Amino acid sequence: MPTNEPTKAAATELPRTHRRLALHPTVAAASRRTKSEPKQPLTLDEIRRIAIAAGADDASAVSLSHPDLAEEARYIEAALPGARTLVAIVVRMHVDNVRSPERSIANLEFHRTGKAVDEVAHAIAKALGELGHRAVNPAMAFPMEMDRFPERSWIVSHKRVAVAAGLGKMGLHRSVIHPRFGSFILLGTVITDAELTERAHPLDFDPCLRCQLCVAACPVGAIEPDGSFRFSACYTHNYREFMSGFTDFIEEVADSHDRHDFRARVSQSESASMWQSLAFRPNYKAAYCLAVCPAGEEVIAPYLESKAEHVRTIVRPLLDREEPVYVVAGSDAEAHVRKRFPHKRPRRVRSSLRPRSARHFVEALPLSFQRERARDLTARFHFDFSGDDSIQATVVTDKGDLHVEPGLNGKADLAVRSDGSLWIDILEKRKSPLFAALAGKLHLRGNRALLMRFRACFPR
Repeated sequence: MPTNEPTKAAATELPRTHRRLALHPTVAAASRRTKSEPKQPLTLDEIRRIAIAAGADDASAVSLSHPDLAEEARYIEAALPGARTLVAIVVRMHVDNVRSPERSIANLEFHRTGKAVDEVAHAIAKALGELGHRAVNPAMAFPMEMDRFPERSWIVSHKRVAVAAGLGKMGLHRSVIHPRFGSFILLGTVITDAELTERAHPLDFDPCLRCQLCVAACPVGAIEPDGSFRFSACYTHNYREFMSGFTDFIEEVADSHDRHDFRARVSQSESASMWQSLAFRPNYKAAYCLAVCPAGEEVIAPYLESKAEHVRTIVRPLLDREEPVYVVAGSDAEAHVRKRFPHKRPRRVRSSLRPRSARHFVEALPLSFQRERARDLTARFHFDFSGDDSIQATVVTDKGDLHVEPGLNGKADLAVRSDGSLWIDILEKRKSPLFAALAGKLHLRGNRALLMRFRACFPR
């Protein structure tokens, strides 16, 4: 009877280094198996059927070569060498839970749906594996690669992938709006080496209604009517009990002289909230931009029936809610809270955007820029950082706008030159800029008064 089991005679025909391996029971068992068929490319419909069977509410896929994903490629390929395709999945949230003014109800919905996204993505990855394709599923949110924090700690931008795969469009509030489910979704991505037989097409219309209810509801004014977005305002408040906010909390503990001083700095309810986030997953401080959004075929009906009722029952309770709002001193967000929501309590904290390198300092400038603080500032700055942390950049402020360019371009009103690590020490107040200048380690050329004007546009 024919057999695939290796014999001693067959083994002697192999190179010496393989002879012992060929006689191993595991190799013998594997050699008896029928060789698998070559991996077949997958259609979008096939991938969608796999995702829906795994529990997704909607799904699509996009090639990693898509031009909108160029910035994602190296991180994705590091997670799965040979990656070709990204499977984008949508799991919808229960609308009324997200819209509740009670944060525990809304946060429970985020956690429940987030867990479902991870489980669905895992099931899809396993199903693709059974078809012979390698696949991994990065987390919907956490855990992330915190050794890369505060730069890019995530593996893949689920929002970018979902938009490229045609599952929605980015709304004014900077979340993806699905054509059916609106803003009440969480996203996930499965990375696979499977090949697609066809291209994904972007959604051919924008589900965002431009009603600007998200603009009105945001407690820190992060969303502006003209489409601009104050990233630092959203990040500082909404993510208070995540990452940098937790670091600031610990620094408050370290800086306190005793328990009385700590209690004067941090209220009992804040401490309890931080404990709750550590014990039961971090809690968002506001998702009001999502809560008030009426977009989506399966969400919009009550809004169309009565916009006034939508404002009265959904928007107004969030606007009227008394709560602490976390802001950086001197920021646009602090001014917005005091003007727009006098019944809410501005709570000053340290900036959550604190670079650990000169390169990250340059990259993070657009994220922490305060437009209102720069309305009367028009100037060109050159930053020339040397050493192990070297980078050159031109920064232009123009009446509330910011432009950051690589290299030293044009004539600077103020040129700053120093070692990159020294600059970070100055930002963190570990080194004095005056002493650094006197020692010849910090060089300023031009209008030195502009440095303070520049610094005021990036409060810390």
